[in-house]
Amino acid sequence: MTTDKILFISPNRIGDSTIASGVVRELGRQFPGVPITVVTSGPTAAFFRSAPGVERIIPINKKKNKSHWPEMWQQVVGTSWRLVVDTRGSTIPFLIRAKERRVYSRRFETGQNKVEVITALLRADHPLEPELYIDDRARAEAAAVIDPQLATPPGQPRPPIIALAPIAVQPGKSWPADRWGQLVERLKAEPRFDGWRFMAVGGPGDDAPSAPALAAAGPRGIDFVGKGDILASAAAIQSATLFVGNDSGLMHVSAAAGTPTLGLFGPTQWWLYGPRGPRTRTLAANREINKYAPIEDLSVDQVFEAVLDLHDAYVGQASGDGAA
Repeated sequence: MTTDKILFISPNRIGDSTIASGVVRELGRQFPGVPITVVTSGPTAAFFRSAPGVERIIPINKKKNKSHWPEMWQQVVGTSWRLVVDTRGSTIPFLIRAKERRVYSRRFETGQNKVEVITALLRADHPLEPELYIDDRARAEAAAVIDPQLATPPGQPRPPIIALAPIAVQPGKSWPADRWGQLVERLKAEPRFDGWRFMAVGGPGDDAPSAPALAAAGPRGIDFVGKGDILASAAAIQSATLFVGNDSGLMHVSAAAGTPTLGLFGPTQWWLYGPRGPRTRTLAANREINKYAPIEDLSVDQVFEAVLDLHDAYVGQASGDGAA
């Protein structure tokens, strides 16, 4: 007998999980009241702890020799599912009992942004825009790291913050670390950013790429590198006025959190993986589709001007309080 439960096999990476985050809300719309089990990775598990309709989270990290797949199968084989949604395109949905299966495959890739791919997979009648479920716990954890570093005097407004993510997991996606330091120096001297603070964000082990930016920021720096889980990082980014980062998971998190976002791209498909949302900008080393250039081709001048454009579009030249 099929149970009234849904299995959602989410992407394992932060960026892909953010892009596919609209799936949860859509499942609730298509199957009201049906509880959802999410299979995800350890780093992305926090995304789902406050997501509507999610009753169980199964964190399974990728392992050598693909041994994570048998582990996943063992966790879900005992249930006969109403629906299985698999964004990874694995064989798991066909090795368990399910009334209906919606499984990603290459046929969904038609040259559209990945949000449209996820929308087609779910058979939705509207784009499944990324959506984060940032809870009070995440906001409290972020504030516990940020507020002591701000040291704002009592009664004084919190200064605006520009979040910087100088890291990317894949080789070739990271703008050189020393240029992030040069960018901060330029921004510190720019009147638009008078009084602003510079917050480096990243995961555990991202200290080295962030070091030049924090060194350049000096006492105006905020270190949020490896300081919390992904939802706390999302809360920290959401509290910022602007965000600038490499093509990375945190770039997608920022866009989904609604923070005005500038994404830097080198030899990757910016037209498919650019930040999604109305308050986003993409700066690519080569702006021609299907043409590529090293991210090192982006100069400090180019990125600086793009940051000014982001500021002027969403903050305004005369603003000093960070209000968008």
